[in-house]
Amino acid sequence: MGKSTPYNVIISMRRLKMSAKNKDRGSSYERTDLYTDFRGLGILLIFLLLFMFLPGKEDGESVETMRYVAGVYTSSIQFGEHAVDMQVIVDENLIQSVSMVNLDETVETMYPLMEPALENIADQVVEKQTTEGITYNADYQYTSVVLLNAIENALAKAELSAAETGE
Repeated sequence: MGKSTPYNVIISMRRLKMSAKNKDRGSSYERTDLYTDFRGLGILLIFLLLFMFLPGKEDGESVETMRYVAGVYTSSIQFGEHAVDMQVIVDENLIQSVSMVNLDETVETMYPLMEPALENIADQVVEKQTTEGITYNADYQYTSVVLLNAIENALAKAELSAAETGE
């Protein structure tokens, strides 16, 4: 190489400064690219999370949710000194059966309309899957109302609360 003159030294110093600036500029460009990549990944992650957790389109079919906790539920009816239990058996979504248990012969004799009233109401409740809109004979209207209230009390024990169903 040639002589080292003050001019050559100044030129060399300028080149050294320029290369140092370019190195700094290069790393800042690399940082900017890195931040851009992270922003892109962040936006992609947000879209992915939205896609996963937003409710999907309905196909027109409603998904049946659980209405009851499956099991056997009872409600007591007091007839003088005797108690009769109204038993309701339910699945998660269906009322399976309605019946009377612990029916004493004395109660059965004293209230002869209880059996036909219960048969009429139980058939309708199982068929309609609700206690609303139940019709009953005028001959045993009051007995039917008492039985229907006992069935509703037993079903209330079986029903899930809104918090448990997620509604």
